Amino acid sequence: MGRPRTPLLDRERITATALQLIDESGDFSVPQIARRLGAQTGSVYHHVDGREGIVELLRERVASAIDTATLDLRPWDAAVEAWARSYRAAFAAHPRAIPMLMTSPVRAPRVLEQYERAVDLLLAAGFAPAEVMPLLVALENLVLGSALDLAAPEAMWELTDRAPTPRLAEVLAAVGEGRADRAFDVGLTAFMNHARAVLDGREH
Repeated sequence: MGRPRTPLLDRERITATALQLIDESGDFSVPQIARRLGAQTGSVYHHVDGREGIVELLRERVASAIDTATLDLRPWDAAVEAWARSYRAAFAAHPRAIPMLMTSPVRAPRVLEQYERAVDLLLAAGFAPAEVMPLLVALENLVLGSALDLAAPEAMWELTDRAPTPRLAEVLAAVGEGRADRAFDVGLTAFMNHARAVLDGREH
């Protein structure tokens, strides 16, 4: 009998497996990836730069679903709004990855390039350099928080007789379906109005 065929390992399969584990449980480990791929743990390390390297591959994988062509739209505010909506959709597909990606430094080159394009867009629109990162981080907080909200149950408030809340019951009944989408629209509208006001204030 010949030797058992060695499982083919590459960065693509490792990334896909890590994302599958995160989608299932919210985390991954290199030994888990190796077991699922039928390989030795050491073999996985031959293809990636440890756990941190896998996290950055995950970031690239999730962010690759963002439509970067939105950043070419004009005027600038149409580009920012379209990018934000695409960004939210990409991360809403993998909500359990968000806490991990939000709390680790961004190193993935293709993701950094996307930030560079967003920064260039805002600078070209007339924002001062000191204004750009607060705007981007605020937008990212809105987008990723809303992506998590999309994964939450539609009924996030469970009302009981032990703590009567008739006003809360009234507004929950009034909002109907699509609460997360409507809340995102409110937040994004407020963000865009603020950003436009920053520029308008400078021009007057």
